[in-house]
Amino acid sequence: MVTGSAGFVGSHVTEALEAAGHDVIGLDLRSGQDVRDPALLDALLPGVDAVVHQAAKVGLGVDVSDLPDYVSVNAYGTAVLLAAMARHGIGRLVLASSMVIYGEGRYTCPAHGEVRPGPRTVADLDRGRFDPPCPVCGEALACAVIGEDAPPDPRNAYATSKLAQEHLAANWARETGGRVAALRYHNVYGPRMPRDTPYAGVAAIFRSELEAGRPPKVFEDGRQLRDFVHVRDVARANLAALAAPVPAGALRAWNIASGTPRTVGELASALAAERGGPEPVVTGAYRLGDVRHIVAAPDRAEAELGFRAEIDFGTGVKEFAWS
Repeated sequence: MVTGSAGFVGSHVTEALEAAGHDVIGLDLRSGQDVRDPALLDALLPGVDAVVHQAAKVGLGVDVSDLPDYVSVNAYGTAVLLAAMARHGIGRLVLASSMVIYGEGRYTCPAHGEVRPGPRTVADLDRGRFDPPCPVCGEALACAVIGEDAPPDPRNAYATSKLAQEHLAANWARETGGRVAALRYHNVYGPRMPRDTPYAGVAAIFRSELEAGRPPKVFEDGRQLRDFVHVRDVARANLAALAAPVPAGALRAWNIASGTPRTVGELASALAAERGGPEPVVTGAYRLGDVRHIVAAPDRAEAELGFRAEIDFGTGVKEFAWS
């Protein structure tokens, strides 16, 4: 069963599973099916041998008024699903997790080695000091790749709710002997990405601006590093995760990323160039819940899942710009 089967990522996952010969039952809120409905789950789960859980409220959100929805859909919804899986003896879960659980990425200071910067302050952001300083000496830090064993440090409601999903799934695994493959998606983009909504990803927001003839508005200085991974690669990772080497009673996590970081400004410029402009505008604006840099180490996924992203940034952006 795939939850969120009609959504952006879920629809591609469903197609990949069906193409590989799996029989897929879909559940999606767009069809009036809510993962928080125990009776619905009891009707759908008999005969299911694995669940691929994509259903979620995504994005940074608008303000604190979103907190109840993030908790209800992502945390409570996952808890209801896990309880139903236990009732029906289903022992394998592929969980759509996220790199947002890491908070700020990994940084090193020339004087103090590896450090974990705190949240960026309003005063620094207002001054245009976007890179987090060393928490010890206040000097500039160098960004480094982050691996799956980094401690979590969620910095917004969405991130907190995604980490809650992982903790709940790990609780379920320990108590039932189940296996959880947690896929920490980095910045997913591609066809069917939601548009014209504050919960969409930055790639969709840029494309919508260009479609309307407006320049993409790039926050901060545009130098924020992200790893943009194509949705069809993410779907392949889900397929691989069904046979992931996870011990009974455990959760194992993998970064799902391209391995080639790009700046947000590069993404905006590439989309504008593909569509013939207008050129992006760097605004200096910011959102408190955003992190500065997050760059993935994708080696574990390649070693243990046999997964490596195949769609390069240039090819993916050309397709996405017109999809």
